[in-house]
Amino acid sequence: MQLQYNSVFSKEIMDYIDSKRALGCKYDSESLALRRIDRFLVGEGLTEKSISKDVCMKWCSKRSYEKQCNFHHRTSIMRGFASYLVDMGFTAFVPPLNMGGKGPKYDAHIYTEDELRRFFAAVDTSISLPSECPYRGQVMPVFFRILYTSGMRVSELRLLQLQDMHEDECYLTIRNGKNNKDRIVPIHPELASRCAALRLSMHQTSSQYEFFFMKVPGKAMTLQNLYHNFRRYLEKADIPHTGEGPRIHDFRWTYCVNRLRKWVEEGKDLNSLLPYLKTMLGHETFYETAYYLKITEELFPIIMMKLKSNGSDIIKEVDDADFDYN
Repeated sequence: MQLQYNSVFSKEIMDYIDSKRALGCKYDSESLALRRIDRFLVGEGLTEKSISKDVCMKWCSKRSYEKQCNFHHRTSIMRGFASYLVDMGFTAFVPPLNMGGKGPKYDAHIYTEDELRRFFAAVDTSISLPSECPYRGQVMPVFFRILYTSGMRVSELRLLQLQDMHEDECYLTIRNGKNNKDRIVPIHPELASRCAALRLSMHQTSSQYEFFFMKVPGKAMTLQNLYHNFRRYLEKADIPHTGEGPRIHDFRWTYCVNRLRKWVEEGKDLNSLLPYLKTMLGHETFYETAYYLKITEELFPIIMMKLKSNGSDIIKEVDDADFDYN
């Protein structure tokens, strides 16, 4: 994503983005946020490469219509860029951490077994619309089952190509996931068989680069399309939506919690299996995985008691601030 920056800090913004991407970060949404900062700096009439406290705090002041999560993200981007400018020898005021309090805690919804049963029963009633969604009835039941049983991110699955699906070996390949990492994700043999059936019915003339769960040939399902269907399934399953959740992303949290619970029930050594969980979730570090363990500790203390009994302190220093919960 190549964006245009016009402020006095245009070069520094582009260098900052390049430095982040060199570390493996995609930094696309952040690039858009930096463009808004760039326009703000232009509007403030900055002609010298310096960001004063007044200018910085004007950007960081909370707007009346702004949600706390958006405010937290906006100030976090400015904090990162201002810190970079200071490191490069410029004068810039760095906004303090946790302005207006910590970022909003992610109150994950862990689906119960009964909710999962009702949800997938609703998904299985999906009907295709030849003119708009010709494959919905076939795709949605498989898509959401893989999403829940693999712990994958939504966009990792929706952007999967034919070349990435290996039904015979019961695995799929995630290319250029978060942190630009590739990884292999196993899937259940029954789901692999259903994917093989989808290939036969939908992709007889498709190239290897076609989206596996395509909306129409050449077009992947959009996040908006998935979300609208998801809300419809929740309603059919009689699972209340509060306006904040449940969310599609909560299938990832539920996968994590249920995987840990299963290991405890099987008497497995959780500490030795944490690297497996980290890899399955596509995390770069254990620090990222620790957020999922923190939620698990609050909901299922026995799991964390098992970890701590073996000397694990992985969640000891976890802080909700500046985390994107992915």
